[in-house]
Amino acid sequence: MDPTSRITLRPFKLTDVDDFLKYAGDETATRHMRWNPITSREEALTHLETVAIPHPWRRSIGLLDDDEDRSIGYISIFPGSGDDRSRANVGYILAAEYWGQGIVTAALRIAVSTVFADLPEVVRLQALVEVEHRASQRVLEKAGFLREGLLRKYGYCKGEIRDLFIYSLLSTDQRRI
Repeated sequence: MDPTSRITLRPFKLTDVDDFLKYAGDETATRHMRWNPITSREEALTHLETVAIPHPWRRSIGLLDDDEDRSIGYISIFPGSGDDRSRANVGYILAAEYWGQGIVTAALRIAVSTVFADLPEVVRLQALVEVEHRASQRVLEKAGFLREGLLRKYGYCKGEIRDLFIYSLLSTDQRRI
């Protein structure tokens, strides 16, 4: 069965702690994240309580297995505030064992289909992607995002300053999926 037909997007729950720790503690899965891998169940639980659950729009990517919805990653959409409230930053992570199956692309399409209604002031979604991270670039392009340009030496990740591509999707874009 195609795994993309079994995915859901839903708010995090504290009971996701063990599944969350599997991918958030994996150096491969977190290699392109700005944060370091989570190293303990206690740290994972604290992260869920203080970051993931209260986040304005962070959804667990759930995989339905035998009527159970296991967290295998997340989509995060962080809206700006004040004069920046018209845009939101997009980020995501997926457990490495599920890479290459179209799951993040499908989850991002689901997110895009609802986020502009959920966050009505947001008209622009944007994502920053390391130049070397071609798989993430393909995810964004397949979900309808447009590469706008290269931001040279723009952001730090794991102590290194990196070149990043910026991608965007507008609420008015016709290529939205």
